[in-house]
This record gives sequence, structure tokens and C-alpha cells, in this order.
Amino acid sequence: MGPVAEMVERSGGSIARVFRRAELPLRLIDEPDRLILLKDQLNLVECAAREIGDGALAARLSTEAGFASLGRLGQRTKSMPRLDRAIACVSETIGSLLQSSTQFTLTVSAGKARWTYSVTDNIEEGRQKNEMLAFGYMLDLIRYFAGPGWTPSRLALPGPPPAGRTAIEDVFRCDLSRGETAAIFFSADLLDAPNASAADPLAAVEGALPDPEDFVACAEHLIGLDLLDGRPTIEHLCRRMEMPRRTLQRRLASRGVSFDVLLQRVASARAAAMLDSGASATDVAFELGYSDPAHFSRAFRSWTGQAPREWREGARR
Repeated sequence: MGPVAEMVERSGGSIARVFRRAELPLRLIDEPDRLILLKDQLNLVECAAREIGDGALAARLSTEAGFASLGRLGQRTKSMPRLDRAIACVSETIGSLLQSSTQFTLTVSAGKARWTYSVTDNIEEGRQKNEMLAFGYMLDLIRYFAGPGWTPSRLALPGPPPAGRTAIEDVFRCDLSRGETAAIFFSADLLDAPNASAADPLAAVEGALPDPEDFVACAEHLIGLDLLDGRPTIEHLCRRMEMPRRTLQRRLASRGVSFDVLLQRVASARAAAMLDSGASATDVAFELGYSDPAHFSRAFRSWTGQAPREWREGARR
């Protein structure tokens, strides 16, 4: 989130307006490791590009940030001994370490390598800019092995020519052509390029995304995201998960929970973590959207059997 905010502000735009249009809490900027839905990510970049009138925003973002900015995925991938292993690592771990609903594929034919990226969900808004965002990261990874001066044979991008095409080509240092799938083409010989500074490829990288098939875990995560912007509502969760209220309630009930149960679970975990770190009950109450700290204190006691002060003192022992 930080790079998006910096680029918008650098160009004289309003980052608050961008987040408001994308229906995302502005406080996400302060929590860069917080996960968001892929469709929200696509929409955020689209809103940012429109705010500052820069069709090349997505290309600039990923090119400036580089593959290393992708957290755990960047760490693991850049520890691989060769480029082919690094590309395979991206394909194998993207879903658990960064985001679901996307796919990377490498094919080799007649001495030419074709590395593609695609969004597997039926999302149109911001799709092309997301593909350009991916290009910046993919090119940076290849240059990590091939050297900073390397350029691809060509880049293929689905859909009509993007706004700001010339500026985008300048950022990528390569012409854009039209193709069925977003793809980078280069010599297959490059796949054997060694990593001159590889770390231990077996080094553990902790953490993973919520399983997209785990309905309750995904709902809990979205509720936690809404806590950054005040008290979550079932109506907002329905919009995020793109389903009617009755359907959401029925699916939660079939798993033995309800929206209120999940909200309590997420809020109590967040409150406990903040109290453990030394936050005051007033600060926690504000964080969770309570206008009166006394109301939060009563709620916390009902969740845990302890008052916030008792909990915090227990954490200090």
C-alpha cells in the first residue's frame, strides 16, 4: 500500500480519495502485510491511476518496488540457485505466500521461453493494469539473474492498447504487442542463469495466506480488514464476498457459526493482541470502533472473563 500512496502523493493526488473510491480503509497504509482481496487490489491500482491520470502507474509501481518487495515470496524466490528454479518457485508458492486467483506458467519451445501471468477469477476492472503490475515484478526477477541491462524479446498484453503505452514501454524497456495472455518472451538459454548471491534455498519462510476454500477463514479475514475502518457490518461483508445476506448467513450457519460469532472472535483476538503489547483499554476501544471505553470493557469481560486491565497485567507477569 505504501508505494501506491507515495506515488499518488508525489503526483499531487489525494490518497484519501483513492482509498475512499476503492472502498478500502486508509489505515491499510500502516499495515502493509495485511491481506486484501485480489479484486480490491486491482480496483485500488485502477483508482490510483485515474486519480493522477497516469496510465503507466502500475508499471512504475512494480518496477520501482522490485520483486524483493513481495515479502515472503520475494525472499524465497531470490534464494533459488537458477532462474528456472526461481520461476518454478513463483508458480508453486504464489497461492500460499502472496495471493490466490492468479497463475504463472512457463513454456519452452524452439529455444524460446514464454512466461505467462493470468488472473483466474472473472474480474475485469483493473485486470490489464494488474497484468502490467505483474510484468514489472517478473522483469525485475529475471534481471536479478540476467543482469540489470537485460531486456526481453517482447512483451504480450491482452486487450486494447493501454493508455500511456509509450510511457509503459519506456518503463519496461521493451515494446508491447497484443496477445491472448500476458507474457514475457526471452531466450530459453537464460533459464540456466545462476544466482550469484543465493541464500539457503531451504530456509524456512513462515506464514501463508488463508485457504481460499476455507469460507470461515476468508470471512474472518475480511472482518479483520473492516476493523481497520470501524465496526464491521454484515452488509459490507456481503458486498465483499459478493453474495446475498441470506446466502452468507446460510453458509456460515452450515459451518456452525454466524456473523456475530466471527465478529466477536476477530475483535477479541485483536483486543487481546493489543493489550498484550501494552495498549490501554481506551486505545483498544477506539481501534475496535467503540465510542465508550466502558462498553468495550464490558464486552471484553464477556469474551474472556477478565477486565482489560486484568488481562494486560497478566501479560506483564
